[in-house]
Amino acid sequence: MSSHKWRHFLFTWLKKEGIDDALIQPYSGHATRQSLEIYSRLSLADAQPSYNQAMERFPIQ
Repeated sequence: MSSHKWRHFLFTWLKKEGIDDALIQPYSGHATRQSLEIYSRLSLADAQPSYNQAMERFPIQ
């Protein structure tokens, strides 16, 4: 695995663990916290199956 992929894995994991962007950003090489959104999108993709299951049980359809 390339160092770039390891970096993405690490920062995605940190986001999943609830670490604030302000703490991740200085180590990420990204100029702004807004540029860390890619890691949020990756985390949301992991959460999608759980969201779908919850929505299937939602009482109003």
